[in-house]
Amino acid sequence: DQFGSSKPIIESDRVEGTAVFNRDNHQIGTIQRLLIEKVSGRVLYVDVTFGGFLGLGAHHLTLPWGMLTYDRELEGYHTDITESQVRGAPTFYKEDRVWPGPEREEQLSNYWNSVAQRAR
Repeated sequence: DQFGSSKPIIESDRVEGTAVFNRDNHQIGTIQRLLIEKVSGRVLYVDVTFGGFLGLGAHHLTLPWGMLTYDRELEGYHTDITESQVRGAPTFYKEDRVWPGPEREEQLSNYWNSVAQRAR
């Protein structure tokens, strides 16, 4: 596979552009970028694009990195997030792609934490 089975580390440009699949193994989006916490260096979120053609009409969704797992057979990332959870999710960026304030970060974190708790 493109990521190599023995590599414990992967470069961000190899993650960007990788497909994201739902629980039925249908591609639902593509990883656009990783959102990394400056101080710790941990990947916290991933910006996934859904729909559109050549970037026109595409919708962005910010998912917690921990809600994705790499699937070697699909050569992409897999998530159990449902369509209804996606529809209710807050977006991280606004249309002008300006970094949001701490309120938006807290809203995003609270939403996905509640989704994870309900899934248990």
